[in-house]
Amino acid sequence: MSAGRILVVDDEPQIRRTLRTALTAAGYEVDDARTGEQALDKVRQYRPDLVLLDINMPGMGGLATCRAIRSGAGVGIIMLTVRNSEEDKIEALDAGADDFISKPFSTPELLARIRAALRRVPATPQSLQARLSVGRLVIDFAARTVFNGVTTSHLTPKELDLIHYLTQHANQAVRHRELLQAVWGPEYGQELEYLRAYVRLLRKKIEADPTQPQYLVTEPWLGYRFRSPADA
Repeated sequence: MSAGRILVVDDEPQIRRTLRTALTAAGYEVDDARTGEQALDKVRQYRPDLVLLDINMPGMGGLATCRAIRSGAGVGIIMLTVRNSEEDKIEALDAGADDFISKPFSTPELLARIRAALRRVPATPQSLQARLSVGRLVIDFAARTVFNGVTTSHLTPKELDLIHYLTQHANQAVRHRELLQAVWGPEYGQELEYLRAYVRLLRKKIEADPTQPQYLVTEPWLGYRFRSPADA
């Protein structure tokens, strides 16, 4: 039985061949694409469970491809990058990636991240309350949108998972490690840049003033808390 379908998107033939060999040996069904444009066609036709997407490609770049895939599909996306700065990681997450891994990487590390991404079952509309209203903030879980009193923004799958977990534990301080493992999987726990990046992105969408958060507040040295009026 297949462990899942993976689409490898990279303009370097050797990388595509290497990844195809490693992933096939691990029990995955694999297809590949060499451009962003080709990847969009393959996502529609092949319907993968996960996309491994290189960030640096000619033509339609990895970030643009990620945004296009994310706008039309709930497929998992792991970005492959030779860059390792926090700004680049935030840019990848902002484009809709669920995870990223820096080249060069080991096969065991890649497989662990793939397992974590595929194991994580996103929150579905059936498992969520339809809508949450807190002050001027309205989170529509079924539509995957948030209205902050001024603008309406779309939530990526990981943003939805994160805000869902926090609202399920409203007015409680949730530790970094607990959030990471709940949203990304048990292999995660120390990758604080993930939380910092996603909290920054969420605050831009849910807060009237992201620099003075009213809902998604920091618990120094501990984690984060979703504050409702009962806790204000």
